Amino acid sequence: MQARIVLYALPLAGFIALAVWLAMGLGMDPRNVPSALIDKPAPDFTLPGLDGAGEGFGTADLRAPANEDVVVVNVFASWCIPCRAEHPYLMRWAEDGVTIYGINYRDKPDDARNWLAQLGNPYKRIGVDANARVSIDWGVYGVPETFIVDRSGHIRFKQVGPITTPDLARAFREKIAAARQ
Repeated sequence: MQARIVLYALPLAGFIALAVWLAMGLGMDPRNVPSALIDKPAPDFTLPGLDGAGEGFGTADLRAPANEDVVVVNVFASWCIPCRAEHPYLMRWAEDGVTIYGINYRDKPDDARNWLAQLGNPYKRIGVDANARVSIDWGVYGVPETFIVDRSGHIRFKQVGPITTPDLARAFREKIAAARQ
């Protein structure tokens, strides 16, 4: 009789433990993806420009002596619908003097140029990451993703997913202000 109770109790206890563990996961923010790169130097990279002949974007831009402020690095693509939704926030930040660099992720250059011509270009420079190798080095899971990089070239914050609400935009601006200190 006791063996029978144990036989039923063990799977039930396992199921309850699994259910509790999964329920705890439901309360987590899916945008809060831990990054091993936080507080570490940005990866070394050099990307060609969107025009092929124009200036691209690389690590040197993040660590240049002229970089007296934090910068934002935004990974985007013209085919990305959430990128279009967050684009007005990037435009406002650029108008307010925030330096934004872009990594164009697995996109056709003509499509990216048309997209920027239509929506505006908030980026100081854009690097084309056609094969996503640099994005992988940055720990990018998908687009859009946005990083805050401080004066010394260290990554201080990573936003997974679009910044599409005033609350998210305000929180991101607070992260920029914190990185400036």
